[in-house]
Amino acid sequence: MDGNHTERLSQESECRNEAESGILESASTFAQRVLEEIEALAGTTACKSVQLVRLKKWAQEQGCWFDDHSQFGDFFDRGSENEVYLSTNQNEIIKLNDFRYSDDNLTSFFERIKAHNMYFDACPYQMIGFAENRDEQICAVLVQPFIVEARLATKEEIHDEFIRLGFHPEDNGEYYSNGRHDIFDAVDGNVLVDEEGHLFFIDTIIYPADTGGYEKYSSLSPRASKK
Repeated sequence: MDGNHTERLSQESECRNEAESGILESASTFAQRVLEEIEALAGTTACKSVQLVRLKKWAQEQGCWFDDHSQFGDFFDRGSENEVYLSTNQNEIIKLNDFRYSDDNLTSFFERIKAHNMYFDACPYQMIGFAENRDEQICAVLVQPFIVEARLATKEEIHDEFIRLGFHPEDNGEYYSNGRHDIFDAVDGNVLVDEEGHLFFIDTIIYPADTGGYEKYSSLSPRASKK
């Protein structure tokens, strides 16, 4: 076995082990410390670029920085925020998320991933590290189950599921809220239904309620800007 292949497998193993012990929490805590440092020194919370540079170095030190995209499998698609791959075993979707919807710091990104896993545990995110995408942007590497034999959910099915989860439509159904979180982008292309009628929310945007999430989403979303 050549050295590069051994190093790749070792790196992947280290990242998986770290993921199991809570890399999402560790990265979130590290990013929060950077935010607090910048806020104390400069009196601003606008530190996204600094957090990303520091997180890259942190991930490299932790063994959770991916240099080789071939580890992710076959390139599948490019969305507004994610570069998407189908894993080599075809059981997982791997997303390189470029933090588009994080605005001026990464707090909302980490809160969003945690909220997604709380509400949509049938298709959770697992964070396994960081990498650069094809545009050389620093990204979070997220893994989700690949939902096979599924179709796109209808608007009515999505609405009914949100009602079941305790959410109500806002702005004529543009987004849904339960008073704690506002959820955007839950459209047919981001919600799947399997043969048994179970819904899988694979890609939504979530902000804490009453924190200007609607304005932030509208300013950052290509979908919203086309309306």
